[in-house]
Amino acid sequence: MEYIYAALLLHNAGKAITEEAVTAVLQAAGIEVNEARVKALVAALEGVDIEEAIAKAAFAAPAAGAAAPAGAAAPAAEEAPAEEEKEEEEDHSEEDGMAGLGALFG
Repeated sequence: MEYIYAALLLHNAGKAITEEAVTAVLQAAGIEVNEARVKALVAALEGVDIEEAIAKAAFAAPAAGAAAPAGAAAPAAEEAPAEEEKEEEEDHSEEDGMAGLGALFG
């Protein structure tokens, strides 16, 4: 996650997200830098509109948060058959994909 945070910090500061910049941020934070991970991050972010990705992740977050209160009803969930739980998991596959994208940006 530190690598993503470094990229977001650079983006927020209006700086270019380069291998050198990400490495410098990580080193300043006292983190041992893995050059392969830095290269992979910079390559993955090339051509990505970070503002758009953050907006999409923020849009997906309320949907994921709305599922939490339903999970709070544990006694009722114990009585439900396992088959319904599988259907519920399948319904969240698209939300999970968006949440994964959100995880990329913190």
